[in-house]
Formats: sequence, C-alpha cells, structure tokens
Amino acid sequence: MTPPLITVLNGPNLNMLGTREPEKYGHATLDDVEALCAETAEGLGLAIDFRQTNGEGELVTWVQECRGRSAGIIINPAGYTTTSIALLDALLAVGLPVIEVHITNIHRREEFRHHSFVSKAATGVIAGLGVQGYALALQAMAGLVDPIDPDDEE
Repeated sequence: MTPPLITVLNGPNLNMLGTREPEKYGHATLDDVEALCAETAEGLGLAIDFRQTNGEGELVTWVQECRGRSAGIIINPAGYTTTSIALLDALLAVGLPVIEVHITNIHRREEFRHHSFVSKAATGVIAGLGVQGYALALQAMAGLVDPIDPDDEE
C-alpha cells in the first residue's frame, strides 16, 4: 500500500531562503526545508511532493493537479498570500485539506501582510515558528488523512 501523498507548495522568493533576509527567515535553505519535510513525512507514513515556483499561474496549476492525486496540500504562498484570488479559488476547488505555513509571524509584520486570502481555504494556519512550521504542518496533516504506519510489517 502506498502512503498518502501530501503536496508541499512554496511560492515566490522561497528559493532564496538562507540568503534572503536571514534575520527574518533564518539560515535554512529551501533544500533544508525539503529534507526536513521528507524526514518528517517518512516518520509519519506520508509521501511528499515538494515544489517551489515564482509564478502564480504555475502555482495555481500545481494546486489543480492535486485533485485526485494528493491527500492534502501544505502551502507557503509567500507573496501570493495577500494578493491571489486565483490561488484561493484553486484551493477551494480541489476540496482537499490545506494547511497554510508562514516562516514568519505575518501578524507581527507590515499591516498589508496581515490579511491572507489563502486562509479562507485553509483547514489550519501555522505562522511564526520558522521552518519547523513545515514539520508541524505535516504532523497536523497526518491527523487529517490516513497515513501508512511506518512500523507496520504487512
């Protein structure tokens, strides 16, 4: 039996993690985040598809591709959090559990970052806990889907 697939999507500028404003986002790179997600998912009996794009249309397409393919979506929409109705509509259309992740606490930042369109589609939101928020999102997602027990010998 194959483990449930969780798609982990990352929006614009997250490819710059580790070098972009490390005082806000830390020193972990996107490769580090992917490794954290892979390790966490394996321990939870989940599989992941980890992606990043700077393009809104590509992100929307990836969300749409999740329908019938993924058990859930973890998304850090980054700059599209506050701007993308198209992303909101796609997340609502796929009918999957969605967990929104932000490395920083968007509510302690500039006023324009306080509103998230994506939150309207999210089952839950994790913000301000650094890249560890991705691992926490996977733990939460395991409670929303039916993971394979990695200790099961069948």
